[in-house]
Amino acid sequence: MHIGADPCFQLTYCTNIHPANGWPDVLANLRRYAPALKARLAPERPFGLGLRLSGQESVELLQGTRLQQFRSFLDEQGLYVFTLNGFPYGPFHQQPVKAEVHAPDWRDEERVQYTFRLIEILAALLPDDGEGGISTNPLSYKPWIDTGDTATWECFTRNVVRVAAALVRAAQDHGKLIHIDIEPEPDGVLESSADLVRFYREWLLPRGADMLADELGVGVDEARWLLLEHIRVCFDTCHMAVAFEDPSEVLARFDAIGIKVGKVQISSALKVMFPADLGERTSLERGLQPFVESTYLHQVVQRNRDGTRSQFPDLMDALGSIHDPRTAEWRIHFHVPIFMERYGPFLSTQPEIKQVLALLQARRFSQHLEIETYTWDVLPPDLKHDLTDSIAREYAWVRHVFL
Repeated sequence: MHIGADPCFQLTYCTNIHPANGWPDVLANLRRYAPALKARLAPERPFGLGLRLSGQESVELLQGTRLQQFRSFLDEQGLYVFTLNGFPYGPFHQQPVKAEVHAPDWRDEERVQYTFRLIEILAALLPDDGEGGISTNPLSYKPWIDTGDTATWECFTRNVVRVAAALVRAAQDHGKLIHIDIEPEPDGVLESSADLVRFYREWLLPRGADMLADELGVGVDEARWLLLEHIRVCFDTCHMAVAFEDPSEVLARFDAIGIKVGKVQISSALKVMFPADLGERTSLERGLQPFVESTYLHQVVQRNRDGTRSQFPDLMDALGSIHDPRTAEWRIHFHVPIFMERYGPFLSTQPEIKQVLALLQARRFSQHLEIETYTWDVLPPDLKHDLTDSIAREYAWVRHVFL
């Protein structure tokens, strides 16, 4: 749905919040929630969706006439799809996901084939002359690889370029611009804006442009332009806040070499401020226990009192530092509801979301906004409410900020 005074902005929510196992489950969830949300939020206007499909679900949707039938359902209900979440490949709910959310990574042929399938699906679902994006993981999970191995970076680059070539051909065949949006995340191979820029500067634009020029039979300058057009970034407000990145500085880094933001994922992290009195921290430790859960990674970046930072792969690993006198603040990768600024003794990174949205309105650096609070099933009980009401409340908060 379009929001704000400028109709270029499109807002949706990511359907990765709905547990599903197979295309019939995905469709059942969409039938249950999407028309009801449209009736509440955009009764007279088309209502956009951010579709999440697992690897298996992408195969199933392309079987027989399912894709055409799905497009008919969307048209009948006044719905449309303009963005896909292609980050998690496997099951995403009701079982441990943790680091496996990155598998298969961009060294694996199945990651490429999965992305090819998502391109085919989005090209069929996008409205005519529409623009669409597919977010993807930050190449791999950093502990899995040797970041100094040039053969690994060569493999990453070659596979991303293969997808870029497919996106160029999709634009020629369908007249629709589709981009892949790489999503930096703590402990990913690309975990910060600086990492992403380094990948473009050292690999994608120099080496990847040569690869794409050979693949398409175009000049290197045109190949560089095509890479910047079709390989973009997913700006996740939770991930950027957890990394203590300043949004203005991030955008300046991107602008310096022409990186475009394909999608802004609106999500909020949990923020913990530690009192200097160590005796006051026991209650914080108790309060954090309900957020320690076994499904998702909840990376923690710690700001120390001397200004340095420490990092932990999961919340459980960080708990031992609560009583360290050097600990001043935690940013926890736990997608808490965006409409809440406080959670008992804890804060959220909602102010950082507001900062990004203000920059978005001022600079119009992306058209696509996607609410991505996927943790409803694993939130502490006192934060769980009716899902439709909760989704509607998140939309209302974003729309209010845009007024």
